[in-house]
Amino acid sequence: MTIYKAPGVYVEEIPSAQQPIAGVGTNTVAFIGIVPPQIQYPVPKEYNPYLAKKQSESTATGSATLVDSAAIKSETATLEGSKKIAVSSEDNIKIEPDIHGSKAESEKNKTENSNKIKGSKTELEEAPPSDAAPTANKDTIRPYQLETFDVKPAPFITKLCTTFTDYTKNFGPFSADDPDKEHGVAFSPGHRALTHAVYGFFRAGGTRCFVVRVESDNEAELDKALKAVESIEAVAIVASPGLDQNQKVWDQLIAHCAKTEDRFAILDSPAEVNGTDGDFDITLLSYDNANSVLPKPNKNAAFYFPWIEVIDPAVELQDQDPARNVEKKYRGRVFIPPSGHVAGIYARTDAERGVHKAPANVAISGALNVKYYLSKIHQERLNPQGVNCIRNINGSIQVWGARTIGPEEHPEWKYINVRRVMLFLRDSIDHGTQWVVFEPNDIALWGKIRRNVTAFLTNVWRSGALFGATPEEAFYVKCDAELNPPEVRDLGQVITEIGVAIVRPAEFVIFRISQSNGTNPTN
Repeated sequence: MTIYKAPGVYVEEIPSAQQPIAGVGTNTVAFIGIVPPQIQYPVPKEYNPYLAKKQSESTATGSATLVDSAAIKSETATLEGSKKIAVSSEDNIKIEPDIHGSKAESEKNKTENSNKIKGSKTELEEAPPSDAAPTANKDTIRPYQLETFDVKPAPFITKLCTTFTDYTKNFGPFSADDPDKEHGVAFSPGHRALTHAVYGFFRAGGTRCFVVRVESDNEAELDKALKAVESIEAVAIVASPGLDQNQKVWDQLIAHCAKTEDRFAILDSPAEVNGTDGDFDITLLSYDNANSVLPKPNKNAAFYFPWIEVIDPAVELQDQDPARNVEKKYRGRVFIPPSGHVAGIYARTDAERGVHKAPANVAISGALNVKYYLSKIHQERLNPQGVNCIRNINGSIQVWGARTIGPEEHPEWKYINVRRVMLFLRDSIDHGTQWVVFEPNDIALWGKIRRNVTAFLTNVWRSGALFGATPEEAFYVKCDAELNPPEVRDLGQVITEIGVAIVRPAEFVIFRISQSNGTNPTN
């Protein structure tokens, strides 16, 4: 105790009985995908659209075409600027005109007419040198060229991304289709899915994610990637859009969430859910089917179906190639797994409304369509299985489901928001009560624990996450001699019991309408 000798005022700091518990973050995501050491991506180049058109016509008819160089001069003078892909600081993809002098291209193609037509006879003059006129082949008619990007991070190294630009600097831009194959066949399918997932995450409202690359989808590599993510405490959601969607991958993600005890997995459906006839087979999305493509029931994961259609700027550029014969309105359209966009919806909903708001009834930004059209009748069969449908509702692509996988197996955790609120409470109390360890286990400590946890849960109740007109109706905190008798204290334990009434979503909204005779039954 301090001894005071001189008269005066003394101000002393004393430890507060209050040790505030802060809520942990819930919107940081870890993405895992297959990314090779190098990826190829298209860049615009100047080309002769007239030659491209003629070459396309020639290929289609299987006959040779005589090209009038005077016509080339006329056509190339109106050459439109090619396009280039740019990513702005706000991470919005833009297609910008590449202003290269079409005049220079016109001058380059100025040649004398090499075909003199006299009556019905055609006289061909000597052909110009090879450098005087372009040759119509697959390279000259393509409006792009492929370049290579060396991926910077080694496998299993986590990279924090707070913007899409952070991602492209490390993992490269949108990657190319194989130009010798049909539209939509990617050189690196895993990289394409991962890139769209990260882009969709930020576009949907996400702010922070970690990205880990693997080079194959075997069990050992995914296990190493998950171990790399395990040590990052901020991660609350995991997804693997860049991997094949199958039971082994799903099992590993779910096991990771169970091990960390504070994470939730977003699982993508397989790209194709078709029967032997090649058409959509809804029975494959049922646990009653021996050939079911559903993950095993689990309270720490949600399953989304089907894939969504978006614009890929790299494919859009490649689809300008006349040899691909893609209509303008379909250029660049590809199907991708939805987990990245859905994770962005989770993050935005958490920030704007709170983790207790179900991440559903929200439009997916950037989505044009879905791979399989689902009606209300379809969803009546899928919802009880825990399949969260993505539906085209009046032209808007919406997340229209908020259930965990196989809700009948764990009815108390059948809603995503209920499970995530519990994970949030558990993790927040864990982090906020570390000061209790090694404190004297007495009545004073029990009182401090009750006060701190009660203060935290009161704030959670005020945010709307707990149901009840008063805090007493919404939760209770018990830490007393009944829970901590001598035999418990002798083991070095202090036990606190907490009960919470988490709000459920209004999944089924019912209005009962009838004719009235003029009386008001509410009076």
